[in-house]
Amino acid sequence: MEKRPCRIAILGAGGLGKAAARFISLKREMRLVAICDQGGYAYSEKGLDGQEIYQIKPQGSVADLFSGGVHCPDSIGEIIALGKSIDGIFVALPNLPNDFIAKIIERFIDAGYSGVFTDALKRTRAMEQMFQLDRGLKEVRSTYITGAGATPGLLTAAAVLAAQSFQQVEEVKIWWGVGVSSWQDYKATIREDIAHLPGYTVETAKALTDQEVEALLDAREGRLEFQEMEHADDLLLERVGVVDSRNKVIVGGIMDTRSSKKPVTTTMTLTGITLSGQKSTHRFVLGDETTMADNVVGPALGYLKRAWWLRDKAIYGVYGSTEFMPMIVR
Repeated sequence: MEKRPCRIAILGAGGLGKAAARFISLKREMRLVAICDQGGYAYSEKGLDGQEIYQIKPQGSVADLFSGGVHCPDSIGEIIALGKSIDGIFVALPNLPNDFIAKIIERFIDAGYSGVFTDALKRTRAMEQMFQLDRGLKEVRSTYITGAGATPGLLTAAAVLAAQSFQQVEEVKIWWGVGVSSWQDYKATIREDIAHLPGYTVETAKALTDQEVEALLDAREGRLEFQEMEHADDLLLERVGVVDSRNKVIVGGIMDTRSSKKPVTTTMTLTGITLSGQKSTHRFVLGDETTMADNVVGPALGYLKRAWWLRDKAIYGVYGSTEFMPMIVR
């Protein structure tokens, strides 16, 4: 990374977007210069106040910020127009429907934006669309690392390291636990997860009103349990050869929307066969004290720095979080 701070924009100011603003405010190697949401955007060449952004209520907007907030109908377009003043972008937008984020990135490509991106995409079908943007991003000399959150991301990268001990990988099982004290702080994330429940699709989850989401959560006492989710960990691990079939990757978990305490410990367990023919497992465990923001935003920013490092070496295009290690952002 260059000596000057990397100028960062965040697309989306929900729970993850606001948490990212707070994280960046503590880093000397990054400076948050822009952020947007449905209501508008905020921009400051000198840097935005991450703590002020973090304090915005769920019904509020970054457009209301005293420091550079502007109401507008197309906040993404305004960020694109600021492209020459932005080095890197963390995409913290809700991805409903599956092609939503891919279409946003196409707008940046069409505008000729040259920089770096990371996202915290989760669905396999959505990530497949991101890889289709490889040629376009190469043409504008941009570098994109997708699936750079917790899962996929942190836990998926851990699976790549774990696989080194084995001649054959039989199974990768990710079981996660997330606790949030109020579902409204992470509306978009929870809607995306609801789409994984039996009887729901991406389209039906997107169409739910806030009242319907609250009724669903009430009926389940605030807890959502997921089995065999469509998670892009399978695609990313297949791409780098950890597994020869996506069916060997199993992802599930429990979300508690009424308590910040994790309902279960988050683990990645890889089972394989050693050189001597023994079956064994490696397990990677996330500390229960770490939050969803810690385990999503931290890796996403680390991968953003890696993308900047790659671009500095003229390596452009789309890559998965299993293809490179994240870097430490100081």
